[in-house]
Amino acid sequence: MQREKFGSRLGFILISAGCAIGLGNVWRFPYITGQYGGAAFVLMYLVFLFILGLPIMVMEFAVGRGSQSSIARAFNRLEPPATHWHKYKWLGIGGCYLLMMFYTTVAGWMLAYVPKFASGTFAGADTAQTAEAFNNMLASPVELVFWMVVVCAVSILVCSLGVQKGVERITKVMMVALLAILGVLVVRSLTLPGAEAGAAFYLLPDFSKIFGSFDAFCEAAYAAMGQAFFTLSIGMGSMTIFGSYIGKDRSLLGEAATIGVLDTSVALATGLIIFPACFAFGVAPDSGPGLVFITLPSVFQQMWGGQLWGTLFFVFMSFAALSTVIAVFEGILRFAMDEWGWSRKKAVVVNLIAIPLLSLPCALGFNLLSGVVMPGVGDIQTIEDFLVSSNIMPLGSLVFVLFCTSRRGWGWKNFLAEANAGKGAKYPAWLYGWMHYGVPVLVAVILVMGWLPIIQSWF
Repeated sequence: MQREKFGSRLGFILISAGCAIGLGNVWRFPYITGQYGGAAFVLMYLVFLFILGLPIMVMEFAVGRGSQSSIARAFNRLEPPATHWHKYKWLGIGGCYLLMMFYTTVAGWMLAYVPKFASGTFAGADTAQTAEAFNNMLASPVELVFWMVVVCAVSILVCSLGVQKGVERITKVMMVALLAILGVLVVRSLTLPGAEAGAAFYLLPDFSKIFGSFDAFCEAAYAAMGQAFFTLSIGMGSMTIFGSYIGKDRSLLGEAATIGVLDTSVALATGLIIFPACFAFGVAPDSGPGLVFITLPSVFQQMWGGQLWGTLFFVFMSFAALSTVIAVFEGILRFAMDEWGWSRKKAVVVNLIAIPLLSLPCALGFNLLSGVVMPGVGDIQTIEDFLVSSNIMPLGSLVFVLFCTSRRGWGWKNFLAEANAGKGAKYPAWLYGWMHYGVPVLVAVILVMGWLPIIQSWF
């Protein structure tokens, strides 16, 4: 069977960007930027994105394109005889399933807020009332399960149509709509009375916020490193599949850089919606994860036409979430097709049943299963997020880095030949030392720092 391909380079870029552009950009990035002082944190984040995130993304693309396979067969085809790199595929696909087990529920929150805003549920609501509405939603197992199933059904239906007719065509439309809505909301937020203070907080660096003490610097650096690392969805094989769908006419560094710029631009632009609006209406910009579901709804209600702006904002958030879900679902389906020779139809049917069932614990973890907690971590959603973000993604990225730099793996020369095939920016050969020694150290820091507070809480 001939392998499916993207219909265009734009399709590859938008779909890969769609996988990267998710709730980490439009939910996590703004509130941690608020927590760590605004623009100074953004600059630190950009440094780590450049020296850590993008180089690993190129490696994942190269493994996919070089093998013409998802992680199901990628390492099998590229590894030297008698080595065992291919065993990582089970951790990688496990990470994709685990990610979907909580991401579909959170994506469902975004979808649920579109009709809530459009119908005027939050009309005249203050922060206490929006907090009550959010908590009521979490307390309803029927509502959470319903929206989670909608996310699963829509996303798998898109993937069932194939790479070009489904994933590429529909994701391109969603991404263009996402960028258009984002532009409209940025203009609206920046034209609010008093928005200048929020823009200054976000765009003018105040280094005293992160260099005030050694502890403050370490905390901010770890947050920036983690955000730069996780925002690109690297380490689980999600990007490997898209690498396998593209030709060799363009070098991979330039493609990864384009995706990274698009991904980062959306994250930065989301801040230009949130911070000017918060400052315009006297709301603290460091209000944590509740910023999107509790703080912003009350802010939108204070604007002229707030019902419209709030609805558009959650349509934008929904597109960002769905683009990631569709991309990861495609990787899951392709794994089954490559590993077991399933047809796309069989893979769709099996996963249309399996993923909603696997996602039930998270959806019920805010209500019926709220008593299930892990000491030092939290509820079911937080446990699943921790396992993916602080464990599988770093470990997976370490596997890709060592595989592409080690003589007992694919090797540096083979990786460079694949990454640099085609027109465009070339991956510098002199980066070998940094990638083979420096990057593993940073990844190890992410792993250790993720576990340290948890272990400390146990003693």
